[in-house]
Amino acid sequence: MEIGERLKNARSEHGLTQEQVAEELGVSRQSISNWENNRSYPDIVSVIKLSDLYSISLDELLKEDKKMIEHLDDATNEVKSRKWFSKLIEVGSFLVIWAVTAIAFRTGAAEGSNAMGYSILALYIVMPVSTLVISFFIGADRGWNRLRWLMPLFFGMALITTQMETFGIKWLSTLEIVTVSDFFSTFEPLYFIIGAAVSAIGIGIGTAVRLNKFKKRTG
Repeated sequence: MEIGERLKNARSEHGLTQEQVAEELGVSRQSISNWENNRSYPDIVSVIKLSDLYSISLDELLKEDKKMIEHLDDATNEVKSRKWFSKLIEVGSFLVIWAVTAIAFRTGAAEGSNAMGYSILALYIVMPVSTLVISFFIGADRGWNRLRWLMPLFFGMALITTQMETFGIKWLSTLEIVTVSDFFSTFEPLYFIIGAAVSAIGIGIGTAVRLNKFKKRTG
């Protein structure tokens, strides 16, 4: 027996119409009809809701329906791909901003009286704001799971690198001979702490917003 027939039988046993089931699941009546006639398959979230609505275990609902199981496998893989894509977009966006900031400084802004102003702009405005915004989206994106709380380390390293690329390089350019100790002395640990802290705040806000939306949907 295919899942469509099981769904139809279960609905009939509970004395429900397709319209009533559709309202419970938040989908169209046509979707319910398509599922019951095996013209299309419900997603994993709908399957779980149907299982609860009809008081049927998932094992019983999916039993021996290979096409449905393959559909759920494909859907799960697609969701995983989308999660990784969203992660790449979020981290990639920040890296682009960081790269543009560094390149702009190297190709002209580091010369003359513009150097100090640009360094302040990059270090205290552009990078912290970018960190906060991207971290917010990371927190709001449930695909990151616990990995999101490692991202402050990444953003901390990004800010300390920006500090080195701006004020650090400017200071090194005044030296006749640059030693290894001179190079490493340009890194200020305080900027790592600031970057990590700003990121943690952004992730915390994003996580809170996501959880609040979830509570409203399920409450």
